[in-house]
Amino acid sequence: MRLLFALLFIAVPVHFAQADAPRTFVEAKKIAWKLYAERPVEFYCGCTYKGNRVDLDSCGYEPRKNAQRAGRIEWEHVVPAWVIGHQRQCWQDGGRKNCTANDPVFSRAEADLHNLVPSIGEVNGDRSNYGFGMLTQKPHQYGACPFVVDFKQRTAMPPESTRGAIARIYLYMSERYHLRLSRQDQRLYDIWNRQYPVSEWEQWRNRKIACVQGNANPYVGEVDLSSCTPLARR
Repeated sequence: MRLLFALLFIAVPVHFAQADAPRTFVEAKKIAWKLYAERPVEFYCGCTYKGNRVDLDSCGYEPRKNAQRAGRIEWEHVVPAWVIGHQRQCWQDGGRKNCTANDPVFSRAEADLHNLVPSIGEVNGDRSNYGFGMLTQKPHQYGACPFVVDFKQRTAMPPESTRGAIARIYLYMSERYHLRLSRQDQRLYDIWNRQYPVSEWEQWRNRKIACVQGNANPYVGEVDLSSCTPLARR
């Protein structure tokens, strides 16, 4: 299954409630390192990490091709920037750099912390801008990490442990930034959202991000921002 997005700009305003929200992807990554320091566990494979170095043995990860990139953490857009951009006129006029420089909505979407997760670099690179979906292949590409990429179908199948979170991130991003989902993808994420309930980790993450960015992911749950400490907002 793949995301099938039209390449048309949707001129619908997006409102943001928190001035402290990261304005750029660069700012978002700096904040993300601090947010996840309390629970430094990679999203897809469950490896622990220290700094940006991954303990591959902690999750039985075996590099598919690029051992150097497999050894570091990168910040993955669950909804790829390519997908976001291809629904913005700015991308048609000059690609990602043009969108980042000249489209405030794209910049906010690219920097939205709810859409960022720590990923093994090789997995981030292999997934590229592929859509998520179900595949018949058995996990084997990355050792014990149950992540599957079908390069011919341009589709990635995430582990069951992440499918609910992925669905709720996609549904949130679609609603907040007016991104169109294909009927097939909408159905998939609705199913995953129901099939895989919100985890304690998602609740923890949702609160952490809401306290910094000023808005929760409503598909995970609401957050009382008045309970956030000043330190959590930095």
